[in-house]
Amino acid sequence: MDDEKLSRTIIEFYEKLTTWEEGVVKDSGLTTAQNHAIEIVGHEGAIKMMQLAEKLGVTTGTLTVSVDRLEERGLLRRVPHKTDRRSYLIELTEKGQEVFARHHKHHLNLTREIMTEFSEQEQVDLYNALKKMMKFF
Repeated sequence: MDDEKLSRTIIEFYEKLTTWEEGVVKDSGLTTAQNHAIEIVGHEGAIKMMQLAEKLGVTTGTLTVSVDRLEERGLLRRVPHKTDRRSYLIELTEKGQEVFARHHKHHLNLTREIMTEFSEQEQVDLYNALKKMMKFF
């Protein structure tokens, strides 16, 4: 496979996915990054700030601002960690759970739509390739 061709295709896919994501969140009153934070907490459950920052690919300082805003909107809350008194866990509120459910439904629908063109084996191969690619980030 030609590196140049593969690179262009990855970039084009990223741009199309980003455009789709921005379209989905535009009426939510939240940024794409805020929706991603909610999405991760929705999947992971209560999570430490450091872990959430790592999954989002941002610093804890950047994440603190986002979490503050989401907390002000009643979507996330900080709760004391049961075994580590120095840290807090981030979890969804009931309102945050509703936002997560709506946003996650969009992701599932897109995934199902895209996968209609893939055989079961191609879906497995794509999943494995994506997991392998994510190790680089």
